[in-house]
Amino acid sequence: MAREGAGLFAAFRVLGRFSGHVPHVLRYHGRHREFYLAVAVGRSVHTYNVSTRRNTLPHDITCLAADRMLMFASYDNVLHAFARNKEVVHTYEGHKARIHLVQPFGDHVISVDVDNVLIVWNIQSEEEYLQIDFDKATFAVSALLHPSTYLNKILLGSEQGTLQLWNIRSNKLLYSFPGWGFAVTTLEQAPAVDVVAVGLVSGHIIVHNIKFDETLMKFQQDWGPITAISFRTADGHPVMAAGSPVGHIALWDLEEKKLMCQMQDAHSTAIAGMSFVPGEPLLITNGADNALRVWIFDGPGGTGRVLRSRMGHSAPPTKIRYHGQNGEQILSAGQDGTLQSFSTVHEKFNKSLGRGSINKKKSKKKGLKLDTMALPPITAFASEVAHQSDWDGIIACHQGYITCTTWNYQKTSMGAHKLRPEEFSKHKPIDIYATAVDITSCGNFAVIGMSTGQVDVYNMQSGIHRGRYGKEKAHEGAIRGVAVDGLNQLVITAGSEGLIKLWKFKTKDLVYSTELSSSPSGILLHRDSGILGIAFDDFTISVLDIETRKIVRTFSGHHGRINDMAFSPDGRWLITSSMDCSIKTWDLPSGCLIDCFLVDSAAVSLTMSPTGDFLASAHVDDLGIYLWSNRSLYSLVSLRPLAADYEPSLVTLPSTCPMQDVDASGDEEPCDEMIEYVSPEQLGEQLVTLSFLPESRWKNLLNLDIIKKKNKPREPPKVPKSAPFFIPTVPGLIPRYVPPEEEKDTQSKVVNLGVLAQKSDFYIHLEEALSTNKYKAPLDLLKSLGPSNIEMELRGLAPEGGGSTEVMLSFLRMIGMMLNKKYNFELAQAYLALFLKLHLKILSSEPKLLEELSSLSMQLEETWIHLQGLFNQSLCVLTYMKSALL
Repeated sequence: MAREGAGLFAAFRVLGRFSGHVPHVLRYHGRHREFYLAVAVGRSVHTYNVSTRRNTLPHDITCLAADRMLMFASYDNVLHAFARNKEVVHTYEGHKARIHLVQPFGDHVISVDVDNVLIVWNIQSEEEYLQIDFDKATFAVSALLHPSTYLNKILLGSEQGTLQLWNIRSNKLLYSFPGWGFAVTTLEQAPAVDVVAVGLVSGHIIVHNIKFDETLMKFQQDWGPITAISFRTADGHPVMAAGSPVGHIALWDLEEKKLMCQMQDAHSTAIAGMSFVPGEPLLITNGADNALRVWIFDGPGGTGRVLRSRMGHSAPPTKIRYHGQNGEQILSAGQDGTLQSFSTVHEKFNKSLGRGSINKKKSKKKGLKLDTMALPPITAFASEVAHQSDWDGIIACHQGYITCTTWNYQKTSMGAHKLRPEEFSKHKPIDIYATAVDITSCGNFAVIGMSTGQVDVYNMQSGIHRGRYGKEKAHEGAIRGVAVDGLNQLVITAGSEGLIKLWKFKTKDLVYSTELSSSPSGILLHRDSGILGIAFDDFTISVLDIETRKIVRTFSGHHGRINDMAFSPDGRWLITSSMDCSIKTWDLPSGCLIDCFLVDSAAVSLTMSPTGDFLASAHVDDLGIYLWSNRSLYSLVSLRPLAADYEPSLVTLPSTCPMQDVDASGDEEPCDEMIEYVSPEQLGEQLVTLSFLPESRWKNLLNLDIIKKKNKPREPPKVPKSAPFFIPTVPGLIPRYVPPEEEKDTQSKVVNLGVLAQKSDFYIHLEEALSTNKYKAPLDLLKSLGPSNIEMELRGLAPEGGGSTEVMLSFLRMIGMMLNKKYNFELAQAYLALFLKLHLKILSSEPKLLEELSSLSMQLEETWIHLQGLFNQSLCVLTYMKSALL
């Protein structure tokens, strides 16, 4: 059974991918007045200038080209055109085989597939203008070029060595060049008109005039076929650069017709693409070694130096770990022997710490290919940011090598110390090597486990050996993992004989030892919570609490070797990867599997961001580091246990473009798993339960008079009466004015409705409850009212307000029901207090109401005594915890 909707982790993007085997494209944008560099990386196209843009296609890109306005990229048998470096505006479909050559041609674009079919497309209409089929046996197209100033003409090179010049408009073969007996690998236009450079599989470079069919120059390289050619133009240096399959670049002086200099080991693999920037002494190269470099020629001798570069691992990573607590840097060790740091923020913050070497000076003299001093690839490492500015903060062990190396993150280089046991300082053993390392949280000490069972401690600042655990060996078998707790109190070691041992860090004494059910393959400690994850050779996982020293969880479900584990920052999740191509997330509190998905290639290493926002993974035969966003941080994700028959879905690995995780809640109906849990009104009958109403609905019921008095509006100012024109006088002998008459308000404005008042819904429900004894309806109605309406309803229960003593008795029984069931507890207190305040005189004169009140009083007293006992007990425990010396 498969889960509907998205899982816990969503594909985000990949780090450390910069180049592939497809040659790059350099194009000039006239309006922007700058050059753009386009590089194909897997399914994406990276466009570099000041900023970097990325465009993604469904499959790996096989060919790349560009003209003044558009960029063309093909995958399989489909050709796409990008505009503004970001959107696909045209798609050309018609080839039946994989496209391997693309050439923009004015208003048209030419594409050639591996079946030797050439198609000319109209760029705007996306229609076929012309199709030419060549016979593979006589002319297999291997190179394509549009010579400068040759209108409507293209030059084709073949695997048979011959060249043909075609007029595309008239569909005619104009001329055939006999060639030089070797397959043509590349064609490049020279700065001079009519002159073309032809690269051959034999290593020859022919500078040929195609107008007169005359060879002007001929050069030869001893490094194999010519993979790329570029001319340096417009800066007074007639130089031609040629690439080779072994990564070397040769620079030829065209005036003196001789080799000017060599740039050896420019790339560790074949040079895929090479372009001189017009008018500048800059050469851009890319190769299948995942590197993109810009060389500047500003020194003596004509040789170039690296000005800028973007590079990742040239061989798949073997171990990745987050460095620091901000979650912005990932340390990665690869099979190419390098240790690199990749930024999750921007590529410009990437660092390469270099390649491990026994002797740096000798390695530099010998070069990359002949370097016998290079150390094997790193198999495990540990890093700490504390004191990394003072001394080395990274410790690493190498494949099949006894010496462990230190690395300095600040200096981005290999460190000062090489740590190995003293007894092997003079000779190197054959079958003894370091298997596991860890560094303390303070950054002062490194713990190293050996294949012989020895566990040693070294000082990171001085490199001095500081002790060994056990008399001679900590374990009888090889060490499969070491870990140090956060306070430097305990060291945990795991041996292949199936034992986990806990040692005092300082005294080196054995504290605890336990036998495991199977041989462990690796361990991982979450320092904050003191939880140890143990992976076994039988594909199971156990979780050990180092405080209680007990196995608290055991998980099974993987069907292959467990490659790596990662804890979430809060220690709640354990994420594991296996050779069965699955990545599983286990919830430690519940002990259940909450997420599982499959990938195309098995993840060899996992690491979780300290901030919890990303999971990073490295995969078999893959150069990238893939980021998966934690969807629980920004959307509703089901964390319920997966069913026993759950079938994980295959998830595509992220591309280099950040992928937007679209929340499907607005488009799809929520499945049963995603329905939000609604808590019942009362969890248990014995529990005193409060209502969900806000305090403003019940807390101020007794103070409504004061509130109304404060909120009473002031009387508006009265307009004085205007004086009469003739002042009235009293008739008589003595003239006297008539005194002003005072208004006498003898009638009260308060109308006593009495029996004329209509019965409210609450009143009717209380009357019905006298016979049915069901008080839910009047209670729900009262809960929906505001404080003023509640007071008005309770006033209307008295006889002078139109009520009766029977209804007042029904109200008291409703309060008694609430106290019996122990829910809406605070509402019962508030409603009862207001009722007593309003009707105290009537209650004292009615025997039935007094009897009901006495029973309510007993209920209240009994409930409060029980609650007070619980409160006192909790306060006592809290006071003890605050004051006791633990």
